[in-house]
Parts: sequence; C-alpha cells; structure tokens
Amino acid sequence: MALRLEGKKAIVTEVNTVAKDALSAVVAEYRGLTVEQMTALRVKARESNVYVRVIRNTLARRAVEDTEFACMQDALTGPLVYAFSIDAPGAAARLFKDFAKENKQLEVTGIAIGGELHGPERLDAVAALPTRDEALATLMMVMNAPITKLARTFKEVPTKVTRVVAAVRDQKQAA
Repeated sequence: MALRLEGKKAIVTEVNTVAKDALSAVVAEYRGLTVEQMTALRVKARESNVYVRVIRNTLARRAVEDTEFACMQDALTGPLVYAFSIDAPGAAARLFKDFAKENKQLEVTGIAIGGELHGPERLDAVAALPTRDEALATLMMVMNAPITKLARTFKEVPTKVTRVVAAVRDQKQAA
C-alpha cells in the first residue's frame, strides 16, 4: 500500500525529531533477513534504547537534513535499516555488531557520529565507546586516584615508624 503525502510527512517529521536528539546513527543493509530476525532486531533495539526504522531512502534524506547526520545523504542507497542512538553514542553500533554476529545478512554500510560519516570498518571502534555511566565511572576513578595515593602515602609514614619500633623491640628482646 502506497503512502499518502500526509503519511510521508509524518514519517519525515518523526525521524527528523529523533535524529536531532540522537548521538550517532548507523545504517545497514538488511537484504536477506526474515521478518522474525527483523523483529528480534527491533526487540533488542528497544532494550538498548536505540530507535530503529526501515524507511525509503528519499524520506530518510529529507529527515536527516538540518541535523548532524546530513553527512549520510550520499551513503543512503539500497534497502537500509536506520538506527539512531539516543542515550549512548555506541549503542546503535553495538546493537548492529552483536546482531550481525548471528545474522550474516546484516551488513553495516555507514556510521555517522559527530557530523562525520565513517565506513563499516569503524564499527568496532564506535561500538567500543563507553556508555554515559561507564564514562562517569572512569572519570571518577581518574579523579579519585591522586587522593587515594596521597592517603596511602600519609598512612605509610606512621606504619613505617611502627615497624621500626617493633624491629628495635624484637632486637632488644633477642639480645
């Protein structure tokens, strides 16, 4: 069933709204995937808070205009599934990477992050990006390390004195 103009405008508006708030986008060819496999992909996407949509490339080109994903317009050819990461920049890449391990038909064709288009060879690097919580935990560890080292250094001085006194005591008792 063909979409009417109102339906097309609604799809473009929806995808444009998501693209404006998204941190990264990944497009992949889904040729050869079954309906059950696509449903499984959508379920995993909902669990990861990734927006996944299959739309016509002409509508996608219009939807990503005036967003940081406008760089993707030349890469939008063929039957594509679009994934936009909402919370973590690597979420969509992780989703497609994990899904492609089990389903070889899914082939990533482009990744857009920070206004730049990258090829599928960058999938592993983008998928390895930490989530917000992981990045905050790493930052807290880095900020906490000097203070911890200082506390250990201060603690070491009385400990050394105690060991010296204990060694002198043991030496006098042995004599």
